[in-house]
Amino acid sequence: MELIPGGTLITATPEEGRALAVLMARKSIGNMQPDTEVRKALRPEYANNADSLTAAAHVVAVEFATVAAANGYWRK
Repeated sequence: MELIPGGTLITATPEEGRALAVLMARKSIGNMQPDTEVRKALRPEYANNADSLTAAAHVVAVEFATVAAANGYWRK
């Protein structure tokens, strides 16, 4: 499974970087739990749990920080 889509963290804009961070977080979850049916069965439980959603947002934020650093925070 490709955990960094396209094999690079470099993006043209912060918006693309954020989308990449979300995709990377989703791919990480898919890598940790490769059974699609198990993920679907668990989704209702965490989708309605504020702590679970906050934890997921944190994972995306960490991924975005990594992408932003790799892109020099999009400064030229």
